[in-house]
Amino acid sequence: MKGGRTDRILTAYRIGDPDGAHPIYDSEGARLYPGRWNTPASPVIYTSEHYSTAMLEKLVHASSVLPPNQHHIRITIPNGTSYEIFQTAAHPGWDGKDEGVCKAFGQTWFAEKRSAILIVPSIPARVERNILINPLHPDAAGISHELPEPVWWDERLYG
Repeated sequence: MKGGRTDRILTAYRIGDPDGAHPIYDSEGARLYPGRWNTPASPVIYTSEHYSTAMLEKLVHASSVLPPNQHHIRITIPNGTSYEIFQTAAHPGWDGKDEGVCKAFGQTWFAEKRSAILIVPSIPARVERNILINPLHPDAAGISHELPEPVWWDERLYG
């Protein structure tokens, strides 16, 4: 789906270290260490639609060793923000080990500035969604976030 505008306020979450090399709400990590949906030339801000999904994504990418000092931010995406939804049925192999399909899609979406946010499925939680933010899109200037709050990890998640 291309060219839509949100008809309500959306909330997203991101987890990181507020004392780390980069702010939590930043795309530099995606430039240095590209994820499934970007290349170094398309540094997006990875967020999750739900706090629990953000935690799960962090656990998956941390390989059972959580980095210290993890905090979350709540992100507010205002009504009227441009968005696109990645259509999985139109992209066979999107969820495979080869991330080429997703990287190519994300790179094109970013470069063409088709929307401020791209809504994509979460790999570890397929019915949940992640929201990628293109910080260079004009609509991204309206996206805001709260101050970081500590994440409290239940040791059963990774013990």
